[in-house]
Amino acid sequence: MIDYAKPDRTVYSVSELNSTIRRLLESEFPLLWVEGEISNLAKPASGHIYFSLKDSQAQVRCAMFKGRNQLLRFKPENGQQVLIRAKPGLYEARGEYQLIAEHMEQAGDGALQRAFEALKARLRKEGLFDEKLKQDIPESISRIALITSGTGAAVKDVLSVLRRRFPAIEVSLFPVAVQGDQAVPEITRALQLANELNNCDVILLVRGGGSLEDLWAFNEEAVAYAIAASELPVISGIGHEVDFSIADFVADVRAPTPSAAAELVSPSQQTYMHKLQSYQRNLIRLMQNRLQRLNEQAHWLQSRLKTQHPSSQLMQQSQKLDNLIEDLQSSFQSIINDKQHELKFALQSLLNNRPDQFIDYQKLQLEDLIGRLVYTSESNIEKKQQQLANISRTLQAVSPLNTLSRGYSITRDGDGNTVTKAKNVKKGDLIITQLDKGKLRSRIE
Repeated sequence: MIDYAKPDRTVYSVSELNSTIRRLLESEFPLLWVEGEISNLAKPASGHIYFSLKDSQAQVRCAMFKGRNQLLRFKPENGQQVLIRAKPGLYEARGEYQLIAEHMEQAGDGALQRAFEALKARLRKEGLFDEKLKQDIPESISRIALITSGTGAAVKDVLSVLRRRFPAIEVSLFPVAVQGDQAVPEITRALQLANELNNCDVILLVRGGGSLEDLWAFNEEAVAYAIAASELPVISGIGHEVDFSIADFVADVRAPTPSAAAELVSPSQQTYMHKLQSYQRNLIRLMQNRLQRLNEQAHWLQSRLKTQHPSSQLMQQSQKLDNLIEDLQSSFQSIINDKQHELKFALQSLLNNRPDQFIDYQKLQLEDLIGRLVYTSESNIEKKQQQLANISRTLQAVSPLNTLSRGYSITRDGDGNTVTKAKNVKKGDLIITQLDKGKLRSRIE
C-alpha cells in the first residue's frame, strides 16, 4: 500500500503543476522564430487571435494578443505561410502547451521588401529624393544634434570618432528608440525638437546594423517627411554599408555607417594642427622678407647719405634707422609670441572640452537604474503570484461543492430559502434538492 503521507514526498495539485511547468517554459526559452502554415484561425470579440501553426508533420497552438496583432501589416488567413517571433508558454486552465506570438510577418523577406519598394517609389514620385532639395553640409561645424539610441553601439562609435578627430565639437544627444512601437514617434519628435532649438549646425541620424525588420522604423513615411521638413542639414548613418533605408534617400547626405557619419562632420585635429603650423611658418617668412627689404632699403639710404657727405645728418638718420629696426624687430617678435600663445591656448581648450568622463558617469548611473528596475519588477511579480496561489487554495478549501461531492445535499423551498427543519414545510409544498450532479424537484405528500 502506498503511503501518501510520507514527509519526503512533494505532492502537487494540478494547478500548481501547470503553473510550475509554465514558469519553467517561460524562463528556459527566450523569444524564438517559428515558421509554418496558419490553420484553425479564430478572432473573438476580445481582439485577440488564436490559431495553430503547422507543417507536414506537427502543429502547435498559438495566441497573439490584441496589443500585438493591431501592429500587423497584413490580415492573417488560414493557409498563409508566416514567420512568428514567440515565447513558449502553457495555458494553465487546460494544461495546453502554446506559443505567445509577439510579431508576425509573411514568410520570407518578400512582404517587408515589397512594402519598402512601394514606399520608395511613392516618395520618389513626390520628389522627396530630389537632389535639388538637398542642403549643403557647413564647412565649419561647432555643434551636432545626435539622434540615436542612448545605449546602443552607434552613439559610442560616433562619440569615439569625434573624440579622436576633433573633440572641440559639442554634441547634443537626443536619445530615442530605434526599433519597436515607440521608435517612429520618438525619432520624428527628436527631428522636430532639434529644429525648434536651432542651436546645432547639423543633425546626425544614426543606428547600428540589423535585419530589415530591425531597421524598419527608418523606412516609415512619417520619419521620411520629418527629415524632408528639417531646416537643418540631416546626415544619415543607418546600419552597415549594404543597408539602405528610406531615411538614407531623403537625407541630405547618406553615410555608410554611424562612424562614417561622424567623420563627415569632424575635421581631423591633425589637419588643423598642420594648418596652424603652416600659417605660423608663412607669417614668419613674410615678416623675415619684410625685415630683409627694410634692411636693404636702410643700406641703400646709408650708401646714398655717404655719397653726399652730410656727416651730421647721416649720424642722425643712422641713429633713427637703428631705432626703427629695433622697434620693428620687437614688434615682429611680439606678434610671433602672441600667435604662439593663442595656439597654445587653443590646444589646451580642445583638451579641456573632452566629454568622455561625463558620458562614462552617466552610463554608470543608467546601468544602476536599469538593475534596480529589473530587481523591483521581478520581486513584485513573484509576490503577486504567491498571493494568487494562496487565495486559490483558500477558495477551494471552503467551497460548498466539496461537501456535495461526499453525498450531502441542500434543500430549498419554492422561494429559494434553505429548509433546515421538517416543520418549515407543509403538504403540497414544492422543494428543490441540490445534489453534487444536478437537482431534484419534489412535493410534500
